[in-house]
Amino acid sequence: MPVDLLARYLPVAVFALVCILFPVGTFLATRFIRKDVSTPLKDLTYECGELPEGEAMIQFNFQYYVFALIFVVFDVAAIFLLLWALSFDGGGAALGFVPLVLFVAIMFAATNYALKKEEFLVI
Repeated sequence: MPVDLLARYLPVAVFALVCILFPVGTFLATRFIRKDVSTPLKDLTYECGELPEGEAMIQFNFQYYVFALIFVVFDVAAIFLLLWALSFDGGGAALGFVPLVLFVAIMFAATNYALKKEEFLVI
């Protein structure tokens, strides 16, 4: 019985070993194969061979972060709603309806709070 169990998990163990060794192997291979030529232009901040122009500090509107976070909230909500809809087939849907309504209500309240707070941040 234990030999059969080991035989069944051998492909999983080999796959796990390959998954661990592949990134390590590629990292070491690139470390030893690449040329390490350091030039003053390459040692600049961006390492792209271009000379930086102007100031790196720019004014960025905070509103974009708020809208991005709200987008992420709705994206996650859409995933949860899709999973909820796929997991219940007619009979058990009533049991999962209360948590769904609670989740949507919390999401709605959080979104309203973020949008109201964002109104004060507009400069």
